[in-house]
Amino acid sequence: MWGIPKPILLQGHERSITQIKYNREGDLLFTVAKDPIVNVWYSVNGERLGTYNGHTGAVWCVDADWDTRHVLTGSADNSCRLWDCETGKQLALVKTSSAVRTCGFDFGGNIIMFSTDKQMGYQCFVSFFDLRDPSQIENNEPYMKIPCSDSKITSAVWGPLGEFIIAGHESGELNQFSAKSGEQLSNIKEHTKQINDIQTSRDMTMFITASKDNTAKLFDCTTLEHLKTFRTERPVNSAALSPIFDHVVLGGGQEAMDVTTTSTRIGKFEARFFHLAFEEEFGRVKGHFGPINSVAFHPDGKSYSSGGEDGYVRIHYFDPQYFEFEFEA
Repeated sequence: MWGIPKPILLQGHERSITQIKYNREGDLLFTVAKDPIVNVWYSVNGERLGTYNGHTGAVWCVDADWDTRHVLTGSADNSCRLWDCETGKQLALVKTSSAVRTCGFDFGGNIIMFSTDKQMGYQCFVSFFDLRDPSQIENNEPYMKIPCSDSKITSAVWGPLGEFIIAGHESGELNQFSAKSGEQLSNIKEHTKQINDIQTSRDMTMFITASKDNTAKLFDCTTLEHLKTFRTERPVNSAALSPIFDHVVLGGGQEAMDVTTTSTRIGKFEARFFHLAFEEEFGRVKGHFGPINSVAFHPDGKSYSSGGEDGYVRIHYFDPQYFEFEFEA
């Protein structure tokens, strides 16, 4: 398919990749894994710019703010940490009672939200801190904390203009929580199993979910209207929307225990490309030696990256044929 040029291989983790994230400009790629290392790379050549050191457990999530001043990470070491992007200095540490599963900055970069796991007798919470009020972090007193007793949150993102967050659950449910009042604005269930990943479109009008039920689905950010479904034969761990084409990339694969040894040797785990409107697959890119855990499009749409269970991150630049490719329905 489109003879993608040799990918750039990023080797900076000792364990499975959990999330990869470009900053808004796309010059930097942040990667986190089941090791305590937080890496940042130049996306253009795969050179490692540096690390953010401090976590003592697996890091589940990472985000960068709008102007790439701050980086946010959440970890199984029961902490959410704020870093100075440029210097790598830890600016804030929020201790939690259980692992931090998801985290994100609102569009202004002033408010952070993160969700914690339901574990060891603690229920799942979503916490909101306003960074303009330093006492909130210092006293570990979020301005709002929403309990989620029913089903643990497995993925969450900010909606447009920072008015609400969209949360995906272990049960397959999706809901919106107001970032002002904390009330649940809407709730739907289109997936039958856990939602592994949620990513918004560049303009924040839509989002795509990736689920253990072997599908990815497209929704309207504001109304939560279900628009499209992309079906595969394996659990989908991550899905991303192209910023320039009506294309979707999905990453997934069997869980480690379902994988036979022969299949993993050949690097046959594929990123799969679907057409957004027609819901049809039109290409695959091989490469990882295990399931793909996170995918992301570069903000200019000319490349995408994938992070795998094999601990590698691969940056793939599309060749000219990809841009000339016309989908034939």
